Amino acid sequence: MNLRPLDRAIETERFVLRPLGEAHLDGLFAVHGDAEATRFIPSSTWHTHADAIAWLSRNRAMHDEGKARRWAIVDREGERPIGDCMLFNFDERSARAEIGFILGRRDWGRGAMREAGGALITAAFDGLALRRVEAFADPRNVASDRVLRRLGFTHEGLLRQRSTIKDEVCDSNAYGLLRSEWPR
Repeated sequence: MNLRPLDRAIETERFVLRPLGEAHLDGLFAVHGDAEATRFIPSSTWHTHADAIAWLSRNRAMHDEGKARRWAIVDREGERPIGDCMLFNFDERSARAEIGFILGRRDWGRGAMREAGGALITAAFDGLALRRVEAFADPRNVASDRVLRRLGFTHEGLLRQRSTIKDEVCDSNAYGLLRSEWPR
């Protein structure tokens, strides 16, 4: 799949989604270094700068292999990274991809992920001509459930013992959003 249309910044009213780079790591440490914020994501909570560099290296490799694209969500006011979001598990033949996101606790409850996620979904549908975007979330992650539903995703079922996160076997709620359902 040609992912080049996604190798750019994506702007919203309050945020800029910037292609992930080393310059974002210090700001993202407040997000990925927080065990509560990272509770439901598969990657490890950062404890050192080396953890951040290793994470960035893995993301660059996925980018270079055409497997994923990740953006830092940067608050226009102060240019502070508040989280990140990504598209991954691209399936060109089926015209679908998966979305994932994380937001620092300081910015919970501001509608940031709905705004940033909406811009990313628009870019995915328009830039890649996807037919479907998927998401999976731990049923205990009420905030992600709420964001996905507000973005227009349909809950499509529960996948039992689908993931292992932080050495814990977890169920996953499955969500889907079709291009034909996406409000412009």
